[in-house]
Amino acid sequence: MMNKVISNIRVLSCLIILGWGLIINPDRLVLAEELPQQSVLPLELANKAALAAVKHCKKEGYRVSATVVDGAGVIKALLRADGAGAHTVDSSQRKAYTAASLRESTQKLALLIARKPEIQALRDMNESILILGGGLPIKIEGEVIGGIGVGGAPGAALDENCARAGLEILGADLYQEKN
Repeated sequence: MMNKVISNIRVLSCLIILGWGLIINPDRLVLAEELPQQSVLPLELANKAALAAVKHCKKEGYRVSATVVDGAGVIKALLRADGAGAHTVDSSQRKAYTAASLRESTQKLALLIARKPEIQALRDMNESILILGGGLPIKIEGEVIGGIGVGGAPGAALDENCARAGLEILGADLYQEKN
């Protein structure tokens, strides 16, 4: 019985201390609705996108790797097709990271840098950036929630076509080239 009374007193004391803290410094109170809201890419969908990209390339005769990252560029799914080169893992990961981080197609970025040498430094922003076609941002209703990258097909445009298959399976906004 005494333990229950002591426990109740401790709980009441904590509530009083918290209440005084809010009275003394109400600016410290953060309401849930004031916190940033962010959409996330569920693991199941990330896996579906990566698998769709690898299957599309396989159907075309290419052995590739496909990586899907979240909005922060962290890997959610990575698949390497049977027989795909080891280098394809790194290139797909870096393309996905670049597309999510810079919120743009890696092919468009490569073309932009070719036309405007003054922005060549984009290539060296960090070691994860790879400005080479095959990476697309994953956008749902205009919001970038991740990126998909494909590496291993014989050409950047082919990698990008496989990445596009990953977007299609998600019902994501399809990337349209704008000049």
